Amino acid sequence: MQFNHHAIIARSWPVALLLIAMSAIQSGASLAKTLFPVAGPAGTTSVRLILAALVLLVLLRPWRKSVSADAWKAIAIYGVALGAMNFLFYQALERIPLGIAVAFEFTGPLTVAVISSRRALDLLWVALAIGGLAVLLWPGSDTTGAVNWPGAACALGAGTCWALYILFGQKAGAVHGMHSAVLGVTIAAIVIAPIGIWEAGAALLEPRVLAIGAGVAILSTALPYTLEMIALPRLPTATFGTLMSLEPAIGALSGLLFLGQELGTWQWSAIGAVMCASIGTTLTPGAGNEPAAEPPRPD
Repeated sequence: MQFNHHAIIARSWPVALLLIAMSAIQSGASLAKTLFPVAGPAGTTSVRLILAALVLLVLLRPWRKSVSADAWKAIAIYGVALGAMNFLFYQALERIPLGIAVAFEFTGPLTVAVISSRRALDLLWVALAIGGLAVLLWPGSDTTGAVNWPGAACALGAGTCWALYILFGQKAGAVHGMHSAVLGVTIAAIVIAPIGIWEAGAALLEPRVLAIGAGVAILSTALPYTLEMIALPRLPTATFGTLMSLEPAIGALSGLLFLGQELGTWQWSAIGAVMCASIGTTLTPGAGNEPAAEPPRPD
């Protein structure tokens, strides 16, 4: 039996790029949490978005392309949703473990997938996801003390913003592609910066904060954006959705490796349930096999 090595490589390298992008996003989140004692979650969000916007503006110079009024509306909502998503996610990260925060946040794209589907089987995946999230908040399990309601609420709010980010990002990106993403990040920075400045003040200008913030901006935005934009056109929707479903586990592993956040058996099982629900919505009959269109998520 002969193997076509070129075909294998052609299928494998976009998958590898997407896995690297997801690992970078979660590593960036772990790095961001180290700034919370100095700059707070809002200040860290501001530094990350401002520096990411500056990097992307310099690299891509979106002002070279005109944007219609209708596109500006979608880009504006996309940018506000992006800023709120990052803000709420970091608020959640201050209160609950990284992997669990990602699991709660994953309700956003899962909801979008279910709403856009007409398959009765998706109700099974919804029930599985709800069951997993319920386990994370169930009193008396090994999750007690690791998850609190404010943190869970912030993560769920971030998931809602992620859903809006997907819907309006698709509208904006369909016309202006990566330029819309850069403008969205810039709008997000403008919206969130005043909150971060109010919370952290002059601490945002400390060399350590700027240096770590630059690392977070690269890991969580610039690097994954670049890698995902290369990988997405080369991946079928089903493959993309399946790989993205691994993100809660990658977040949990990142939290364990970089933050020492150990999870119990029930927590891993609950995260696995959310992942299976996400994979199920992607792979059950009716899921498309066209190239993926969902915009990347700079968490």
